[in-house]
Amino acid sequence: MHRLTTRLGLDMPALGLGTWPMTGSDCTRAVHQALELGYRHIDTATAYANEAAVGQALRDSQVPREAIHLTTKVWWDRLQPQAMRQSLEDSLRALGTEQVDLFYIHWPAQQWDLARSLETLVQLRDEGKTRCIGVANFPLGLLRQVVEQLGVPLSAIQVEYHALLDQSPLLAFARQHDLAFTAYTPLARGQVAEQAAVRAIAEKHAVTPTQIALAWLLEQPGVAVIPKASSRENQLTNLAALQVRLDDADRAAIAALPKDRRVVNPEFAPQWDS
Repeated sequence: MHRLTTRLGLDMPALGLGTWPMTGSDCTRAVHQALELGYRHIDTATAYANEAAVGQALRDSQVPREAIHLTTKVWWDRLQPQAMRQSLEDSLRALGTEQVDLFYIHWPAQQWDLARSLETLVQLRDEGKTRCIGVANFPLGLLRQVVEQLGVPLSAIQVEYHALLDQSPLLAFARQHDLAFTAYTPLARGQVAEQAAVRAIAEKHAVTPTQIALAWLLEQPGVAVIPKASSRENQLTNLAALQVRLDDADRAAIAALPKDRRVVNPEFAPQWDS
């Protein structure tokens, strides 16, 4: 499977399994099944309330822990140093592991001590609680402050990204600074697959619109995707997107789609254009 690597030690399969909003036994079954099918990148978060379910799947699986890239995140209301530490400790206990491979700040807080939170994030990496660190849902201005002004050794950023949302400025910055760029909600909750242009491309290649949407992301340098899939059929469909090859006409048709559809925008979200 195609992997993303960075100079700071990140080594992550480009296609992962997103686990929100799966919980309980349904989540355990889906993650266990995905591992059996060949997935080696699992994405969870404290806010998803499914870390224990993911941990159970890891224990049940025959796949060794060291072969799995495991990501989790701390919620925006626990970014004070001690609360962040406790959040990661709770996550490690729930997941049944001594270390995660990537630990994100899930969302920026509206009022917080940015420097202290990021200092704690680096300390957790240095202490071996996480192999690499990153941020999620940071707009370009804030990411620039973190990387260029504060000099935080980030390995990745995770944001909403799909064929209906332009993230080119953020993606260019990530590439400039050797950050893996993980796309969540890569299908825009089904909206990409509903586009006539995407459906036409899928018909041309004899694949599904979902596979076209994922292939478009996966062919971009430095981009990973984490679609949620619970059924065996959907998990296999997503894996098969790795084999889809687009041509220039396909890319031009996708480039012509509207690029302003943000589907994840909670009330605590930052100013995206800042």
